[in-house]
Amino acid sequence: MSEHYDVVIAGAGPAGAQCARDLAQREYDVLVLEAEPEDGFPRQSNKSTAGTFASMTGAFGIPDDVVMNYTDEVVLESPNEYFVQDQPGAVLEFADFKRWLVAEGREHGAEYRFDARVNNPITEDGGVVGVQYAGDEEVFADIVVDATGPAAPLAKKLDVCTLERKNQAVGIEWEMEGVDVDHPDFADLTDAMMLRLDHEYAPGGYSWVFHTGGDTAKVGVCYIQSESYQQYGDTSKSIDGHLNHWLEVDPRFADAQRLGDKQQHRGSAHIQMPDDLSTDSFLAIGDTVPTIDPLWGEGIHKCMESARVAAITADRCLMGSETDTSAGAMSIYDDLWHARVAPDMRTRLTMTQLLYLAPNERYDRLMDDLNAMDVDTLSDANNGSIRSLARLTHLDDLPLLARFAKQRLAE
Repeated sequence: MSEHYDVVIAGAGPAGAQCARDLAQREYDVLVLEAEPEDGFPRQSNKSTAGTFASMTGAFGIPDDVVMNYTDEVVLESPNEYFVQDQPGAVLEFADFKRWLVAEGREHGAEYRFDARVNNPITEDGGVVGVQYAGDEEVFADIVVDATGPAAPLAKKLDVCTLERKNQAVGIEWEMEGVDVDHPDFADLTDAMMLRLDHEYAPGGYSWVFHTGGDTAKVGVCYIQSESYQQYGDTSKSIDGHLNHWLEVDPRFADAQRLGDKQQHRGSAHIQMPDDLSTDSFLAIGDTVPTIDPLWGEGIHKCMESARVAAITADRCLMGSETDTSAGAMSIYDDLWHARVAPDMRTRLTMTQLLYLAPNERYDRLMDDLNAMDVDTLSDANNGSIRSLARLTHLDDLPLLARFAKQRLAE
C-alpha cells in the first residue's frame, strides 16, 4: 500500500518546519522529508546569520533559549560615517532554532524523516501527486511543498521557479570572541546589529557585525558577483579573502579570534523576483521562491511568513468535504505572498540594485541624509515610498541613475 499524507514538505529549514508546525496544529497529516541525517542536524545547513526582529520572535513564539542575544539597535555604517536606529531584535543560535522548530512540529503530530533527500515530483495527468525521495522511495499527498531553498528540485522540475546564477548572493560568517564592540572610532555596537556598506570589504554587497553578548559577535560579508563587484572589488580575492582583509585592517578585530571551524557559516541566496509561486497541488516557500528581503538580507522572518501563508492556503484548499488543490485554488498563496510576505518586492529590488551601484563616497552622504530624516520618513523610505526615497536623491546622483537605467535596459 502506498503512503498518503495531506501535505508532504521537502526540507526542514525555517520555512518547511514552520509550515509543518502550523499544519500539524490544525491536525493535518504532515510529513517532512529532510536531506540531512538527524544525528548532528543541522550540521550541513547551519548557515544563517540568524538576525531578526521583535516582530518575528513575537509572532512565532520564539523562546529565549534559542536566542544568543537580544539587541536594541540597528547600525548602518559607511566608510566614514554611521547611522543608528532604535530597533529591537534578536540574534538566534540558528542550529538550536532549527531543532526547536522540528521538536515543535513533532509535538503537534508532524512526522519527520531524515536522510530523505527529495529527488523528483510524482505527477499524474499533469498534476503533482507525491514525491520520490532517498533513491526510489515514494510518498503521496494532496499537497506537496518545496522548502529546500536554492536547490529547489521540485520547483525547478515543475517550472515554478528559475533561479539565475547571476542573481546569487554568497556569504561567509565567523563567530568570534575578543571583538571590540565599543571602539572609540566607531559607533557603539553593544547589543546592536550592524550592516556596513563599503566596497573595500564587500563589493556590491555589505558586511556585518551582530553582537552576541560580551566580546563575542557574528562577523561576515556577502555580495553578488555583479557589475558592482567587478568595478569596485578586488576580483583576485575570494569571499574568504574579502572577509580576512576586513578582519586584518579594522581595529575592532585587532584582538579577535575565531571560535573554531564549527562556528563558520557559509550560505547563498538569490536576490530576484520570483517567477511563479504555486501550481496544481504544489507550493514553493522560503528561499526556494526566493523570499529573502533584497535590501538588507533579512531572511528568517520572510521564510516564516511564507510558511504561514502556505499553511493558510493548504488549510483553505483541504478543509471541508470537497478538497480543491487546483492551480486556481492554490493561487491564494500567491496573493497572500505578495500582500503579506513581500509587499513592494519589485520596488525594494530596484532600491537594492541601485544602492549597490553607488560608490563609497555616496554611502557616506547616505548616512548624513539618514541622520537628517525623521523616523516616519525613514520608515516609509525603507518600505519603498517613492516620495520618501526622493529625499535621499540629489542632483549629482544623475550619472548614477543614468548608469542604472542603462543597465536595466540591457537586461
